[in-house]
Order: sequence, then structure tokens, then C-alpha cells
Amino acid sequence: MNKEVFITGGTGYIGKRFINLLLKDGYSVKALIRKGSENKLPEGCSYIVANPFNENTFAKDIPAGCTFIQLLGTSHPGPKKKDLFKTIDLLSAQVSAKAAKLAGAGHFVYVSVAQTPTNVMKDFQQCRAEGEIAIKETGVKATFIRPWYVVGPGHYWPLFFLPVFKILELIPATSKKAKALRLVSLHQMLKALLYVVQNPPDNLRIMEIDQIRKIK
Repeated sequence: MNKEVFITGGTGYIGKRFINLLLKDGYSVKALIRKGSENKLPEGCSYIVANPFNENTFAKDIPAGCTFIQLLGTSHPGPKKKDLFKTIDLLSAQVSAKAAKLAGAGHFVYVSVAQTPTNVMKDFQQCRAEGEIAIKETGVKATFIRPWYVVGPGHYWPLFFLPVFKILELIPATSKKAKALRLVSLHQMLKALLYVVQNPPDNLRIMEIDQIRKIK
């Protein structure tokens, strides 16, 4: 199995923690970063300084046959960041898809978002859905992981609403939607990411919230 990983968004909330897991598991990890972010990466992770919105600046640095992990996106996404979802989340996913194809990556892992319709975050969901389409069109083997909200250090506020979520799950009219938008812990998310890297699919795999929560 190819033990090389190329990652975008490696200095972010999930990225730094996941790189540490990969390194401990014997993977060779190379991160795409912007100038000045070198010290934000875990020790042992190599990097290139490039423009994540121009595939020509980094495609040549992606190891052939590697796992490409797309984590780059708008920090603290909210309804008011509609334009950023298009210029950061969607554009970077489209560019990364092209770069991975050019480099001959073996597996593309994309952290998308739950696609159960919502009014509040519909623009975010739409951009992530379009990102999935761009990746599928490359023909590269891919995994789409679709959490809703990842709870962890600094991101615990949704836990205050857990009693409400539980009630909504019990009400027939809201049960299906409430279950489709369950919270995912940071630990569950990291375990799911490691699992999909260790177990690449034959073609396309989509991991929904229930599957994320079941990974041991």
C-alpha cells in the first residue's frame, strides 16, 4: 500500500491533529501551505509553499499514487460567508481535483458536508456538493466524508443543544432530518479519516454521519 499522503489545510483545526496520526502510523506526509505557515505544521511533516488556487504551482510536487487529502476551507463557516465558500472551499476543491489528476494520485479524500437540506447553511452545502462533482469527474478513486458539525476543543457550544436534538429525533416529523445532522466528535472524525486512508475504495465511497460515528 502506498504510504505517501499529500494534504491541503494541514495547518487547520483537523489538519494538524490528523497529520500527527498519519506520522505515527508510518505515513510520509507532505503539506501544501502558504508562506509563513511553516511553523504551524507538526514536526516530521514536509511541505511545499504554493498557491492552492492554481494547480500548476503544486501538481508536480504531488507523489504519484499517493492519497490526496482535501481539508482546505473557510474557517468557522457560517451563513454570512457565502462568497468565501465559492472562492475558497469550492475553488480549492476544483483546483485540487485537477492537480491530483495531473499527478496520478491514487485516492482523493474530500471532507465534504452532510447533504440533508438546510436553510441556514444551504450555500455551504451547495459548494461542497459541487466540489464532490469536480472530484468525481476526474475519475480518481475518491472518498467523500460528510459530517455536519465536528465537536471538539474550542467547538463545544453545540453540546448545549443536545437535549433539543434528542427530542427532535423522537418526533416523527423531524426525526429523519435530526438524525441525518447528528454531531460528530473530533475523535470520531480523525478515526474516520485514518480509516479511509488505510482502506482506499475500489472506486467511490461516501461516508455519512452514521458511518463516521461507528468507526472504532
